Amino acid sequence: MADRVTVIGWDGSPLTAAARSALSAATLVAGAAHHLALPEVPPGAERVRLGSLGLAARRIAGHRGTAVVLADGDPGFFGVVRTLRAPEHGLEVEVVPAVSAVAAAFARAGMPWDDAQVVVAHPRTLRRAVNVCRAHPKVAVLTSPGAGPAELALLLDRVHRTFVICEELGTDRERVTVLTSDKAADHSWRDPNVVIVIGGAGQSAAGADPAWRLGQGQGPAVDRGWARPHTDPAAPPTGEGESATLRAAQLARLGPRPGDLVWDIGAGSGALAVDAAAFGAAVIAVDADPRACERVTAAARARGVQIQVVAGRAPHVLENLPEPDVVRVGGGGAPVVAAVADRRPERIVSHASTRDEAEAIGRTLTEHGYAVECALLQSVGLDTRSWAEQDRSVVFLLAAERPVNR
Repeated sequence: MADRVTVIGWDGSPLTAAARSALSAATLVAGAAHHLALPEVPPGAERVRLGSLGLAARRIAGHRGTAVVLADGDPGFFGVVRTLRAPEHGLEVEVVPAVSAVAAAFARAGMPWDDAQVVVAHPRTLRRAVNVCRAHPKVAVLTSPGAGPAELALLLDRVHRTFVICEELGTDRERVTVLTSDKAADHSWRDPNVVIVIGGAGQSAAGADPAWRLGQGQGPAVDRGWARPHTDPAAPPTGEGESATLRAAQLARLGPRPGDLVWDIGAGSGALAVDAAAFGAAVIAVDADPRACERVTAAARARGVQIQVVAGRAPHVLENLPEPDVVRVGGGGAPVVAAVADRRPERIVSHASTRDEAEAIGRTLTEHGYAVECALLQSVGLDTRSWAEQDRSVVFLLAAERPVNR
């Protein structure tokens, strides 16, 4: 095992005294090509190009001597420190940090970033990173080959954003480019880069309270709670699928979270869509009624969340939508449920007003390989002034989950 492992962050600035001291004593130095070319690297030290971090960590663990690992930015912030400290390697490390690439990117843009989301995009996580960009007005994306600005722009498709693309920060080839997302796919971008993705609703309002938690916006505070009863006479419920009790049960079964894309088909008033967006998920709300689309847009604006609203009739309108993680089918019955199940989301919820309709939907989901549950929900609202019955809702709730191996 290496006698000592020091991880040095590099941001293009001159190395600190602590970093130079660690490098001068190193018998093994690991890093990217531009790190290994630094004049402070001892000529006699073994040099390891960082490709696979796991392989490099095993080689460092087997080295008898003093090892130094050079990494861009702050190596403890989505960096190599996590890999090196994994139990299987048994390495104890000292860290000499530098300015993180995210902090540097926002500094170049002259923007605060305490209200920004920060995500890492690899080919396997690219879609989830894009969903965060759909759902939030300010996101920093740490990219990788095959999951860069062009790929982000292509997956955002018709969602308009502004990109601030910071290439090779800290080097002589540093470049900062600002352009709209629809133009990003037309260029080739140098690695490594950081993309700041900006746009949509929910931008900080003038005079708003300052942020107190990283990644939280500075917009006006919203009321607590979700799946609340309708109180706005301008946006009344549009049927049994809009009851607060049913929405609460559907949201609980869907479990929307950051990185997810939610389809809300037959969005109605938009109440479920805005609740899903408030949980941090990206949401596409679909409705054939133009007035319903207007209500969803207004509800999203009032709640301070971002929702893409698509006018059209399912199932045909679904063909060009990006792949969902979870779906609420608020209308259309078994034919729409079948079209949704063909896209293989992890979870689907729907409802029916009759047992025959519930059986048809349940049978469709089962035939598509989903595990299905059905419950009869009945709720009665009472006027607490007189305790008289106000309204009654009886509906079948269907919840389906795709088995993990399918």
